[in-house]
Amino acid sequence: MCFPLGADGAAPLHWRPQSPKTPSVTPPMSLAAGIVGLPNVGKSTLFNAITAAGAQSANYPFCTIEPNVGVVDVPDERLETIQSFIKTKAVIPASVKIVDIAGLVAGASKGEGLGNKFLANIKETDAILHVVRCFDGGDIVHVSGKVDPVADMEVIEIELALADLETVQRSLERVGKKARAGDKEALLEQSTFERAKAALESGKPLRGLGWSDPERAALGPLCLMTMKPVLFVANVAADDLAGKSPLVAAVEAHAKATGAGCIALCADIEGELSGMEPADRRAFLADLGLPESGLERLIRATYDLLGLQTYFTAGEKEVRAWTIHKGDRAPVAAGVIHTDFEKLFIRAEVYSVDDLVAHKTEAAIKAAGKLRVEGRDYVMRESDVVHFLIGK
Repeated sequence: MCFPLGADGAAPLHWRPQSPKTPSVTPPMSLAAGIVGLPNVGKSTLFNAITAAGAQSANYPFCTIEPNVGVVDVPDERLETIQSFIKTKAVIPASVKIVDIAGLVAGASKGEGLGNKFLANIKETDAILHVVRCFDGGDIVHVSGKVDPVADMEVIEIELALADLETVQRSLERVGKKARAGDKEALLEQSTFERAKAALESGKPLRGLGWSDPERAALGPLCLMTMKPVLFVANVAADDLAGKSPLVAAVEAHAKATGAGCIALCADIEGELSGMEPADRRAFLADLGLPESGLERLIRATYDLLGLQTYFTAGEKEVRAWTIHKGDRAPVAAGVIHTDFEKLFIRAEVYSVDDLVAHKTEAAIKAAGKLRVEGRDYVMRESDVVHFLIGK
C-alpha cells in the first residue's frame, strides 16, 4: 500500500481500512465486558436493550447457556461537534464488546448449574458488569425466593473467589520447586500468589488490593476473575429510575467497599427505549424527566471501566473515534489505525475538540498557535484530534 509523501518524507494521514482482507490492518480492539449475575435478575433483558440482538430472555434459570456477544457504539456527542465544522461523508463512533454470560448459582465453582462452563466464559472477559435485582414484586421469580441484593452479590463474589483460590493454589504448587531453588522470578510469583491466596481465603476480591506492576504481571496470566474491574448494575423498577431505594443504596455501599463502580437503571424501560425511533426516544426520556438513557450511561461507564479513551481523526471521507488505552503514546495510537504506522510514525499534529469549537477551522487553529506538533513520547489526551505523519 502506498501513501503520497511530502518533501520531508511524511504525509498527513486520515485513513480507514477499506477491506477486511488487508492483512496489515489492525483489527478492532477486542476488549470485552461480561454481564454476570444470578439467574432471572435481568441480564439478558439488559443485553437485548444494549445490543438489540434478540438474546433469549425467559423466566427460568439457565435460559442462556452459550454466551451472547454484541458490539455496541459508544455514545459521543463530540463526533457530531467535529462534523459540524469539518464536513465528511461518514461518522464512525468507537465501540465496545458486551458478552451476556449465563446466570451463576451457589456452588458454581464446584460445577453447580453448569458453573464451570460459565466461570470459563467470565475468565475470557476484561471487565465484569454485575447485574443485581433491586425491585420487589413482578412476575419474575427470584432464584432464592426473596430480593436481597447484598446476599445476591455475595453469592457471585464467593463463587468467583473460590474459583480464583483454586487457580492460585495450583499456581503456587507449580512455582514451588523453582522458588526453593532461588529462582528470582519464581520467588516473586510465589510471594504474589501467597498474598493473593491469603486475601481470597479472607473473602476479599483481589481488584482493590493495590498490586505493584511486577505483581500484576505475575497474576496476569492466571486470568483471575476477582482482579477484573467491576461495575455493579442495579436493575430497578420503573418507579425508581433515579435509583433512590434502600436496595440500590445497599448495592452502592457494597460497590464502594469492594473497589467497584455502580450504576442504576431499569432494564425493562431500556428495552422499550431501544426499540423506538430517535425522536420518540427523546420524547419518552423527556416525559420520564431523564436527560439520557441508562444505557448511554452504562456504555460510557463500561468503556471507562475497561481503561479506554478516545481520539479522533477527521478528513474528507470520515470523522472517526479510535479506541486506545489510557496512557498510550502517539505511535501506539497510530498503530490502532494500521499496524505499520506505529513503527513508521514520524510525528503527530494535534489539537482538541475544544480548539475546533473555539476557532472553527483547522487553518484558524494553526494561525492561533493551537496546532501542536508532538513526537514519539507524546501521551495521548482525551478529545485529541490528530493528523499522523507517517514515513516510508
